[in-house]
Amino acid sequence: MVKEIERAGIPVVHICTVTPISLTVGANRIVPAVAIPHPLGNPKLSRGEEKTLRRKIVQTALKALSTEVSDQTIFEVD
Repeated sequence: MVKEIERAGIPVVHICTVTPISLTVGANRIVPAVAIPHPLGNPKLSRGEEKTLRRKIVQTALKALSTEVSDQTIFEVD
């Protein structure tokens, strides 16, 4: 589905916990997530730390959306 949306001219970011799967399905912009049961968070963190983590993941995804890519690219979360 990611490839079809991109073919229509809409950039897509695939936030995932298992990046090899994203590479296999052909996603162009990939942002690694935290863990399978909690892709955009970590319940072991304090509320403030988790908010910071989530913000970093989303900011990385937004950066990926605004980046022109020609090949599959993994955008690491800072």
